[in-house]
Amino acid sequence: MAALLQRTMRLAVEYLVLYTGLVLLGVMSLGFTAVAGTCWLLIPRRRRRAVGRWAPMMLFRIYLAALRSSGKVHTDLTALDVLRDAGPLVIAPNHPGLLDALLVISRLPDVALILKGNLMNNPFLGVGARMAGYIRNDSARTMIRQSVEALGEGSQLLLFPEGTRTVVQPLNPLKASFAVIAKRAGVPIQIVIIETNTRFLGKGWPLWKRPDMPLTYKVRLGPRIEPSDDAEETLARVREAFERELGAGSAVRPAATSDTLAAVIDA
Repeated sequence: MAALLQRTMRLAVEYLVLYTGLVLLGVMSLGFTAVAGTCWLLIPRRRRRAVGRWAPMMLFRIYLAALRSSGKVHTDLTALDVLRDAGPLVIAPNHPGLLDALLVISRLPDVALILKGNLMNNPFLGVGARMAGYIRNDSARTMIRQSVEALGEGSQLLLFPEGTRTVVQPLNPLKASFAVIAKRAGVPIQIVIIETNTRFLGKGWPLWKRPDMPLTYKVRLGPRIEPSDDAEETLARVREAFERELGAGSAVRPAATSDTLAAVIDA
């Protein structure tokens, strides 16, 4: 009976941490959106972007600290700190779950994030994302141009080479856009490895499904790759690096097809 009561209490705490955390993130995001709307009017244009990027970093850092305080979530993100003064980079992580961008942004103060177009119109994210100078991915041509401009202004660009959360474990086929952007901007590609013990908030994970806890997230740096003039060569080198880092071997699918790559390069 005591064991059953103990298990019931443990499950209750885990569900409380899980859903309180999600609600907290939504409330914090909505609150930031409200503040960002005011700041948009009051802060000079030249300062908006800096404030718009610093604020999410602190917001996500506070959020992660709250999760860690529960004892049900453990994170080790300190490897990212060395990138703060590394200058313009295309930061290219693997993408196991929805929290990945949040993990990276929580450590870096000047990141331009590429977002799906519909998220830029989201009431929880839209105003803050526009204030931070995040880039929508509706149009490949516009996305590439704005990304190169952001890197040229000294920002770092956060872009997931898989294009979406991982479905084919341990890595989806890679998209071509990050290689093209790095080549045109003349900046290195920094591979980032996100390691986790859970598929929570991964592709296809039901929001109501409780993961096994504690959840752990560790970020480490992979190699930094200089883009070559041949985007296909860059793709191959990045793919091989992910294979080594993830122990993926033949499970990692080929990158973009030549036709797809040509379409991106022409954009």
